Amino acid sequence: MRTHYPRTPHLPWSPGATSDDIRVADLTGLRGREVVVTEKLDGENTTLYSDGLHARSLDSAHHPSRAWVKALQGRIAHGIPVGWRVCGENMYARHSIAYDDLESYFYGFSVWDELGRCLDWDRTVRFLRDLGVPVPRVLWRGVFDERALRALKPDLERQEGYVVRAADGFMAEEFGQRVAKWVRAGHVRTDTHWMHAAVVENGLGAGAALWDVRSGAAVDARVLGEGDTGALARLDQGGRTGDARLAGVLAALLHQERRAALGPKLAPLLGTPLARQLADLVGLHTALHRPYPDEDRRAGLVRMSYAVDLDVLHAVAAATAETAEAREQVAWSELHAEEITPLKDLAEAFADLEPHAAARCRAEARLAYADGRIGSAEEAVAATWRWRDGDFPRLIHMVGPSGSGKSTFARSLRGVDAYVCLDDLRAARGCRADQKANGDVLRAGLDRLDTALAAGGTVVWDATSLGPHQRSRVHAVANRRNALTTHAVVLVDEDELVRRNATGEHPVPPEVLTAQLHRFVPPYPGQAHRTWYIGASGTVEEET
Repeated sequence: MRTHYPRTPHLPWSPGATSDDIRVADLTGLRGREVVVTEKLDGENTTLYSDGLHARSLDSAHHPSRAWVKALQGRIAHGIPVGWRVCGENMYARHSIAYDDLESYFYGFSVWDELGRCLDWDRTVRFLRDLGVPVPRVLWRGVFDERALRALKPDLERQEGYVVRAADGFMAEEFGQRVAKWVRAGHVRTDTHWMHAAVVENGLGAGAALWDVRSGAAVDARVLGEGDTGALARLDQGGRTGDARLAGVLAALLHQERRAALGPKLAPLLGTPLARQLADLVGLHTALHRPYPDEDRRAGLVRMSYAVDLDVLHAVAAATAETAEAREQVAWSELHAEEITPLKDLAEAFADLEPHAAARCRAEARLAYADGRIGSAEEAVAATWRWRDGDFPRLIHMVGPSGSGKSTFARSLRGVDAYVCLDDLRAARGCRADQKANGDVLRAGLDRLDTALAAGGTVVWDATSLGPHQRSRVHAVANRRNALTTHAVVLVDEDELVRRNATGEHPVPPEVLTAQLHRFVPPYPGQAHRTWYIGASGTVEEET
């Protein structure tokens, strides 16, 4: 069934409302609610279904400006459930505003299920990203505040206005109370309607190519090797779109890059979660090229699944396998992976617990599932009863090269009962930079860590902890004291690290930093109960 997109009422202070427009007479449908304010784009309202699309008019005829979005609908239709609709803005043709840096020619702003309910905003963003469709830029978010909204100052030469919508979901009949817009005065500034003039394309920005890959568009073979094209074909056979497809294509393209450098380098472009997953695909895919004991294979694959999508991992591994034996190993691994059913609903199973207890229970449940001791969320609850009260010490284990900001982050944490810093222990011996007594300093630090964890509370371990061997000594103490272990991994691009080291208060010799970067092996998700990934901004940008 086709559904006409409703007219969006103007906010009382919208200067662009004409005599033909409707205004919100009563804002009680928004007051007291969390709202999301997004940029209003100057395009053509368009609705996509699993079996077609239309512009605002249900019987909209063909127009050259609709060819691109028709092709998009054809690529992503399999991901739209029957009876659902995706509403958004077709930005291909220039209307009154000329755009030169669009992420895509189609932006989605709402998704409606078969019952006529608009999904909440966060679920909308996730659903659209999985399809490969961006959303308009978010200008403000919070509990409805008329004063804050009136204070927004759109760029009137480049922005049509903004749209306010309730962050939670709502039914179609509530639309007029849950959505409203602000439009600039005299918005239409052309003499001829855009549909009756020659089509002038808007301009795309640098990130548009990434959204094309997400949405299933063909990738220029000139930028892909033969193996990378193979990864793309395998992902397309599985109907993969969104970040999974993008990560697979980029991992195949960059499979020879060094994992530790790849994540921080790509984080500014892709965001830390996707850059981290891409780097982990690069780090893990070669393991599938080698023989592996079959009795341990399931557990190994389950643990890998906590870091990356197994289907994407196998696609990358198959596309980059250089020998018949390696390809055979990937195919054998794929057969085992087909028997693995994801352990679902863990977040819901532990939702009633305080955060640390929930994190511990989730981690212990994932370990038990990998070992084959449980098979469902119900069994996970039963198997983790001993940690539900949160009565255990907590270790925050910093990981990252010198100058990455570990100490700054660690010292900003609240509720820390003890802080063990190896640099401080060296300074107490006479010289912070003296590496000659590292063995004695490490033993002293581990003794302090053991004593602090035995006393309970939260303890920070501040050292570079560049590799698995260094981290294992700390983990042994934490395990002995039944501590919740959190890896706090700082991901900063190498060029930025060099710059910080040159201007920092406690620089290390350049050759020492170079050696650290060469040795750095970031931990994978699942190698601690919980992992925080901290970006160059010094904030946690992903938790696994």
